[in-house]
Amino acid sequence: MLNFEFQNPTRIVFGKDQVSQLSRLLPRDAKILFTYGQGSIKRNGVYDAVLGALKGFTYVEFGGIEPNPSYETLMKAVEIVKKEGISFLLAVGGGSVIDGTKFIAAAPFVAGDPWDILTGKAEVTKALPLGTVLTLPATGTEMNGNAVISRYSTKEKLAFSSPLVKPVFSILDPQYCFTLPDTQISNGVVDAFVHVMEQYLTYPVGAGVQDGFSESLLRTLMEVGPKVLHNKTNYTYAATFMWATTMALNGLISAGVPEDWSTHAIGHELTALHGIDHAKTLAIVLPGVMHVMRENKKDKLIQYGHRVLGIQNPSADNIDQIIAMTEAFFHAMQIKTRLSDYGVGKDTVQIIVDRFRQRNQLLGERADMGPEVIEKVLLSRL
Repeated sequence: MLNFEFQNPTRIVFGKDQVSQLSRLLPRDAKILFTYGQGSIKRNGVYDAVLGALKGFTYVEFGGIEPNPSYETLMKAVEIVKKEGISFLLAVGGGSVIDGTKFIAAAPFVAGDPWDILTGKAEVTKALPLGTVLTLPATGTEMNGNAVISRYSTKEKLAFSSPLVKPVFSILDPQYCFTLPDTQISNGVVDAFVHVMEQYLTYPVGAGVQDGFSESLLRTLMEVGPKVLHNKTNYTYAATFMWATTMALNGLISAGVPEDWSTHAIGHELTALHGIDHAKTLAIVLPGVMHVMRENKKDKLIQYGHRVLGIQNPSADNIDQIIAMTEAFFHAMQIKTRLSDYGVGKDTVQIIVDRFRQRNQLLGERADMGPEVIEKVLLSRL
């Protein structure tokens, strides 16, 4: 196990009707920007519940944050922050709303173009505090400092990370899963599953606790995913789903271990170019990474095959079976896994490969996935 330091200050308030705790958690003297998406919270009652909790507080609303939060929209919110003297942000929604609000929190303090924190040209040195009410389990953003932002004008989708944008608190009510469309349940389960795989499917470093926790999360998601998809109003299933997605990316299972994230980096390009849902891009790319990088990941692939998939005495000869079983799980979650399923062809593969070449960007836990390897991964998914 490698050296590490773990710190996560986010306060989690989990359970039924916990939005009632919002008035207790918010700072009384703050001027709040209440952010949300494109209207679903107004249809499922969450909006009214939040407004009830905000009585007596000074706040401004900002709605309309997209499923892939756009730099262009978020910069309008940044202007409101500056103009209104906002001192606290409240994000109510799924990963996109929360990610976008993290950008809003950091952007006012960036000298120059705030997009620079996405390209790595600038660091986050200061941010407004924020809290969240999670309505869609998937990304784990409610308990981490990560965010992914799109710039529609240039068809880019990039990520940034800073402990300064970790939520101060997050309210998680599994009842909010009851009204989610099937596709959002499917996406949430697969997104969390691949989050775990990116931190687990690398190479052994003697991290038995992290491996065991990761394997438990993978098994849990594979078990509860189909159940919650077909019985969304079962509170136990919904609670298990919501808690697993939060645990999948809050820093615990990545402490002291190597991480990959190549599937995400490649997947972001598919979303940027074609608007494919984030989780669906992960389901396309991960089997390709497993296939092309099978030698580097052999030990952990075999371990995953035994401990998660239940294959008795697996070996390198079982890797194709392991990949097929993983892909079958995605299919069980009603997600297609080939580029051709989304009308994507070789022309897109070339654009993506060229982008990584221009950035001189290497992916993978060993930084050994260059443009040629990325091309092989994508071509294997046509």
